[in-house]
Amino acid sequence: MFANTGATYLMATFIGGAYGLRSGLAATPNSRFRVKVNSVLNHCGKTGSRAGNAVGVLSLMFTLYDWGLEGADLERHTGNEAVSPAIAAFLTGATYKSMAGPRVAALAGTIGAGMVGATYIGNTLSGIPFGSKGFLFF
Repeated sequence: MFANTGATYLMATFIGGAYGLRSGLAATPNSRFRVKVNSVLNHCGKTGSRAGNAVGVLSLMFTLYDWGLEGADLERHTGNEAVSPAIAAFLTGATYKSMAGPRVAALAGTIGAGMVGATYIGNTLSGIPFGSKGFLFF
């Protein structure tokens, strides 16, 4: 159930660390090696952990919402297997941005549901059965 959370946390941490490496080298105030290493380590730790934590929280919320909606057995009532992930994505985006106001929360939820919808359409067009991979709502 939580494999998506760990995998997305690690991917986001590494991607954020790579971005921190680039920004750390660009923002080095001195050309000395020790100062460069310190700058790179500071930026990698800052951006890597920030990105990993943010994406990990999103993935955890999505997983919990999807698990709860799967328990409600919505696909039996709707006949579509992508309903639970789409609603879970909407609720994840809306919850994550809920403190920014209702319009921003609705937009974030719509973006999340749209991403799941695009994944569903892409899988359908490429002939991959939805949910067959079991990883990152594919």
